[in-house]
This record gives sequence, C-alpha cells and structure tokens, in this order.
Amino acid sequence: MARRDGTSRIRAAACMIGIAVLATSFVNTASFSGDWSEPVNLGEAVNSVFEEFLPELSKNGRSLYFASNRPGLGGEDLWVSRRAGPTDTWGPADNLGAAINGAFNERSPALSRDGHLLFFASTRPGGMGSFDIWVSWRAHTNDDFGWQPPVNLGSGVNSTSGDFGPSYFENDDVGIPMLFFASGRPGVGGIDIYQSELTATGSFGPATLVSELSTPQNDFRPTIRFDGLEVIFDSNRPAPPGAGTGLRDLWGSTRSSPLAVWSVPQNLGNVVNGPFNDSLAGLSGDGSSLVMTSDRPGGFGGNDLYESSRPQR
Repeated sequence: MARRDGTSRIRAAACMIGIAVLATSFVNTASFSGDWSEPVNLGEAVNSVFEEFLPELSKNGRSLYFASNRPGLGGEDLWVSRRAGPTDTWGPADNLGAAINGAFNERSPALSRDGHLLFFASTRPGGMGSFDIWVSWRAHTNDDFGWQPPVNLGSGVNSTSGDFGPSYFENDDVGIPMLFFASGRPGVGGIDIYQSELTATGSFGPATLVSELSTPQNDFRPTIRFDGLEVIFDSNRPAPPGAGTGLRDLWGSTRSSPLAVWSVPQNLGNVVNGPFNDSLAGLSGDGSSLVMTSDRPGGFGGNDLYESSRPQR
C-alpha cells in the first residue's frame, strides 16, 4: 500500500508541475564507512582552467553532470560529460543547452533515481530568492539533451534566501518522496540542511530543518544514496583531531530506515579531506563512488572534480 501511495503522489506532482516520474525499485544495504580511496582528478576532458563544481552521476555511471563558469550561455552553466562504460574515461563536456542554461547562473544538478527528472538551482527570473530550485523532465533517460523547460518548485522549497544543492529521494517503503537541500534561510547556522516532502496534492510541502545534520557553521549540498540510508555533505564545522584538516570537509551520516533520525555525522577522514576545500560532492546511487569538488594543488583550475571510491556492500 505504501508503494502505491508513493506512486500516486508522484503522479499528482506530474499534474501539478508538468513533470512525469516513473518509479522504480532500488535496494542497497551498504552502510557508511570511512574506507574511501584517495581522490583522483577526472582529467582535462572534464576539468578546465575555469571552475568545475557540484557534480552528479547518473544511475548507470555513464553521464556526469556538473556546474562550471567556463564560457557558455551564462555566468554558471550545467554541463555533461559522458563515457561508454562505468570504467571508461570521460569524454569532453558539453553544455546542456538553452532549455536548461540561460544568461543567469545554473548550478547544483541532481537526477532522480529513474533519470527522468533533473533538479537544479538557478538565479533566473521567476524565482523567490537569489537561488531557487527548479526541476526539468525528459522522456528518454539516455538523452542528456532532451530536457524540457524547467519549473520552479514553489514556496514549500524556495524562499527569499538562497536555496540550492537539491537531492531527491523517492521513498517507496514509506510512500513519501523527499527533497533534501541546503538553504541560507534563518536556521541554526549560515547555511543549513532542510527537507521537503511531496504532498498528496503534488506540490512540495513546507521545508523543515534537518537538525541532526545542521550546525552553527555552514552545512552544504547534501547528497542522498538512492536507498535513503546515507547522506554525504560538506561543512566548515570543526573536525575531530586527526580527522579533517581542510577549510571545508566532507562528512557522512547514516540512518537505519527512511523514518529514523540521522546518526552523528562523521568526517570522511584525511584520505578524502585535505588542507584545502573538499566540498560539494555527488554520491553514486550504489554508494561506491563519490565525485567531489576540490581546490587542492595539481588540478587544472581553481576548483576541479575528483573521484574517490570504496568497495560496494
């Protein structure tokens, strides 16, 4: 019954905001662990002398979405790099085009589990604040340039403050799809982590603070594993001795079920986090790969994209 209720909520959303969601099942029992490998630069096909940040991997691992301020259609655009298989090298990045990018800033791409939805943040007209979260739909999940004109998610998610870094979780067990995101609205810190539930009417309900993940410091861009049991985000909160050494570090938290509270966040450690800014990551659906933003030495520009991996459980 819960799965059927969840599907009806998603169908209601399609009627409300002009998008379609085809629910699929996903089960992953992997738990958070600190055994991430040393991050590897994704190379000059992805990175440039400009800024690359806020990556997102497709479910099949063959498309990598990210934001960059390289010359495009606006100050920040969304780009995609593709590869033949999950272990092949990335090809040259392409701009997603005018359906998604405009003369303003687009960032924070996030794909739904089924690949039909693309959530992102933009400063384009028609929003409520500096950055609002928007969503676009495509019919064919292998068409990285088939995105339709995006729709603003409305006042349940967006505010007069900046709202960005979305991560969409389709909760089949409970039947309540949720959107996690970061926001500069008044909370406990400068930037905090919030969640909004998709309601029976098809709109997103009022956002609520995720207090377990938020601190008086800045907590950015949650990325949720597809089973909803792990989240990774970055923060400038103090790290425990010997764990993190950077200005912004990556942290992880788990929970036992989609209705449980999140565990006390753990720093991912000094294999992943260095004495620079390691931030704005995207976690693969199965939790085995983490693509992150870093300004560590050895890259091609100010911020480059790196990838770390761990054994799949």
